[in-house]
Amino acid sequence: MNFPQELKYTKDHEWVKIDGDVATIGITEFAQSELGDIVYVEVETVGETIDAGEVFGTVEAVKTVSDLFMPISGEIMEFNEELEGSPELVNESPYESGWMVKVKISGDLPSDLLSAEEYAELVGKD
Repeated sequence: MNFPQELKYTKDHEWVKIDGDVATIGITEFAQSELGDIVYVEVETVGETIDAGEVFGTVEAVKTVSDLFMPISGEIMEFNEELEGSPELVNESPYESGWMVKVKISGDLPSDLLSAEEYAELVGKD
């Protein structure tokens, strides 16, 4: 399993890439492998400010639908529109072309974000 060192992770299996005051968010390689083939990604919260821990969208796989939880507080600025026609990008490239949203960070980062090592321990893939 691949958990890039420069990213932060959550216990809900999202990853966060911080670049100044903008964060890119997606789900981890572990999460997409557990879900199976992803057939739909829905984010209807663009333009809204969402608090950390709140649901910002859903991922639909062949057998299940899972909520996406916001790892940080901020305004959702952009949804990865490539996922509308190609949701399988989340399976194929969870950290690159399979990103889900870009968020303008508001407030401090939560203290419970995990490093790559901590996340690997959490999912038992170290």
